[in-house]
Amino acid sequence: MKVVVVESPAKAKTINKYLGRDYEVLASFGHIRDLPAKDGSVDPENDFHMLWELEDRGAKRLSEIARAVKGADKLILATDPDREGEAISWHVLEALNAKRVLKGVPIERVTFNAITKDSVAAAMRAPREIDQALVDAYLARRALDYLVGFTLSPVLWRKLPGSRSAGRVQSVALRLVCDREREIESFVAREYWSLVATLATKDGGVFDARLVGADGKKITRLDIGNGEDAERFKKDLDLATFAVSTIEAKPAKRHPQPPFTTSTLQQEASRKLGMAPAQTMRVAQRLYEGVEIGGETVGLITYMRTDGVDMAPEAVRAARAVIGREFGDRYVPDVPRKYTTKAKNAQEAHEAVRPTDMGRLPKQVARYLDAEQARLYELIWVRTIASQMESAQLERTTADIAAKVGPRTLELRATGQVVKFDGFLTLYQEGRDDEEDEESGRLPPMSAGDPLKRERIAATQHFTEPPPRYSEASLVKRMEELGIGRPSTYASILQVLKDREYVTLDKKRLHAHDKGRIVIAFLEAFFKRYVEYDFTAALEEQLDRISNHEIDWKQVLRDFWRDFSAAVGDTKDLRTTQVLDALNDYLAPHIFPPKADGTNPRACPSCADGQLSLKLGKFGSFIGCSNYPECRYTRQLSAAAADGDAEGGQPGTRALGKDPATGLEVTLRDGRFGPFIQLGEAEGDVKPKRSSLPKGTTPAAVDLEKALALLSLPREVAKHPESGEPIKAGIGRFGPYVQHGKTYASLGRDDDVLEIGANRAIDLIVAKESGAGGRRGGGDPGRTLGDDPASGKPIVVKAGRYGAYVTDGKTNATLPKEMSADAVTLAEALPVLEARRAAGGTKKTSARKGAGGKAAGSKAGAAKTTRKKADADGEAPAKKPAAKKAAAKKAPAKKPAAKKAAPADVAEAPPRARKAAS
Repeated sequence: MKVVVVESPAKAKTINKYLGRDYEVLASFGHIRDLPAKDGSVDPENDFHMLWELEDRGAKRLSEIARAVKGADKLILATDPDREGEAISWHVLEALNAKRVLKGVPIERVTFNAITKDSVAAAMRAPREIDQALVDAYLARRALDYLVGFTLSPVLWRKLPGSRSAGRVQSVALRLVCDREREIESFVAREYWSLVATLATKDGGVFDARLVGADGKKITRLDIGNGEDAERFKKDLDLATFAVSTIEAKPAKRHPQPPFTTSTLQQEASRKLGMAPAQTMRVAQRLYEGVEIGGETVGLITYMRTDGVDMAPEAVRAARAVIGREFGDRYVPDVPRKYTTKAKNAQEAHEAVRPTDMGRLPKQVARYLDAEQARLYELIWVRTIASQMESAQLERTTADIAAKVGPRTLELRATGQVVKFDGFLTLYQEGRDDEEDEESGRLPPMSAGDPLKRERIAATQHFTEPPPRYSEASLVKRMEELGIGRPSTYASILQVLKDREYVTLDKKRLHAHDKGRIVIAFLEAFFKRYVEYDFTAALEEQLDRISNHEIDWKQVLRDFWRDFSAAVGDTKDLRTTQVLDALNDYLAPHIFPPKADGTNPRACPSCADGQLSLKLGKFGSFIGCSNYPECRYTRQLSAAAADGDAEGGQPGTRALGKDPATGLEVTLRDGRFGPFIQLGEAEGDVKPKRSSLPKGTTPAAVDLEKALALLSLPREVAKHPESGEPIKAGIGRFGPYVQHGKTYASLGRDDDVLEIGANRAIDLIVAKESGAGGRRGGGDPGRTLGDDPASGKPIVVKAGRYGAYVTDGKTNATLPKEMSADAVTLAEALPVLEARRAAGGTKKTSARKGAGGKAAGSKAGAAKTTRKKADADGEAPAKKPAAKKAAAKKAPAKKPAAKKAAPADVAEAPPRARKAAS
């Protein structure tokens, strides 16, 4: 018997079918060991010795593997084909060696890029040893992130109460978002005008031409800067005679984009399908691990964590065959297209993300997939096929127009583009983030010297706009351009920033939250080097060089620790006033924007001579007066709060406009529990109507229209199918809800209280009234992760009153705070449920009894193993040291000392959607 170790039970089940009875395939459920969450797990004084701990869950998996290995003919380690997969195999091997069960058992390492019968068989014929260089790169990244987490986070806690570190790489990504906010805040709009003539040919063809020159001088976009100049040009054009000066048509080609890498897949799925990167990777994982088609489980795509753009020769041949069959021979280029990757690390430059079988058309497999899987598979399929199709043939035409008025000549230009042969465009065209598509339609036939008739002249005012906020897609693209992070880390980086509420997602754009901006301001002021883009990219390159056998991993750690520990030491003597002064200066455009009347934006509006400053409180940061306690003026950090002062209104108040129905003023105000909308003012004992902002909605995103919609809540959404009574949607003490009589059901994370439709509202209410959601879940139907391999029961993740949880219908287990409900996989959920059952859980109990309860401490800690190693871009994991367990049970509210163990908010290792999904 040969024993094969993979990461997930789904892979184990599929691969066991391929290999047959002579093999026993077992799942490790990701990593089985991790660094204990306490100081000393990485010891810089002992040449960075790393102390690994076998978790309870990992111990169980290891025992199963050890039992199978005893007397086995061979041990085959078949984890994923990347740096993390190599590390998982190394951990399994090290732990088995420690148990001394491998005596005389041959050991092989195999990798496959797709879970298909042929790929697995080919991998078994080409075994190798564990690549120690890839393991060393993993160890270096893990140690770096651990050292940053356990060294920098305590500094933040002491100097910025309530703040938490975002992680080594996450902090740099957060800086990108915060820097964009600073650009927007400091942007000064510039006026400019455009002049466009609508002209007609002698045959009646109409087109637009733009003014580009006058009297032999070029006119660029911003050259006409005021209405007076624009009006002078318009008067001349109104009197001018027009004729074609020259016309030129040039052939051009547009070539297809290469097949997907991890980054480009996340970007296109965000643009075209509206999927967050974490969601994209979760769905891609399911496609990679396979679905049952015709009685056989088949992997539909190749491995989805890659920076490579090349495809295997047989895949290229198959794609060309499909193109000829589906679109015709004209769409097949004479020579197969060859793409090369820009990745510097050849070890990890795998094949692109592509279908395992090009002939498996999306329409043929759609009935075997859920909606998300079908859409993503189709996107991957069309991108792959298009990458091998013939180029599109275009004709770009430029017509220069002369407008003569007296002795003066004005120059205009019209451009057009015609697709002569659509080529790959017949199937696919890449989406865009922010840039405008300037391609125009076809120009009518005309020749040089032809007179033109003036239809109308338009002079239009414009203002330059600030750069747009990042979308998730454009932030991933920017991180890739800068060399920040790697394919396996993009989704988790964004997820951590959202989970920590350092950024919020509004209208598909990332807004920097005040908490995130304060952290970045502190790091920029006192740890600038470690949030610099070049420094982080250089460190990533060093990790790549380690995996290429070029440099020693411990030397990289020594060089980093020498300077980093010195920088941390320099902050020990920082006084609070020094920290606040630095933050006031850095955040000035945000918290003290210039006033329209030119007065001092930091002058206290309440007292005569007070100076406004950032204050650090137990429950967060705020703006307060220097004359405290004599002057108790405070407001929130937002520029909107400052605008209220600048306009001479009530402090912390921003006027949005008047309600058309009542004529009362609608304002956005800062309250004790956050910003809220108010209609009018209090009159005697009558309180004005108010509405809080839904979670994730930033004050800057609220305009009069949205404010009136919020004030109109609760609103009727539907009629109950049985009682005929109204079902209403509103916002209450515990967040958005739908209501029927005395029945309330909380809205899910993806539901919008202003847009929720009748069908969804009825589903939530009916589920709540029938008890299908249980006490914990309300009416949330949840998201099915898959079936429990042991019991066959469906495992569902739901949103509960006290947070997200997973359930098999009998046992409910609360997800740890750092585990995202959107990104959690079946393999990550199973250990959480297993820990809950082991603690005696039932449907009426929670997996998180308390800060120090048994489930939260000893058992739930074990359930974190799978997620917290993941991309190694996080910091130290959150787990109480073993020595503190007994004490924690007696005093659950008491936190361990910072020097002994990292509190929960140090945990930075994000959920890894790649591991053990099924």
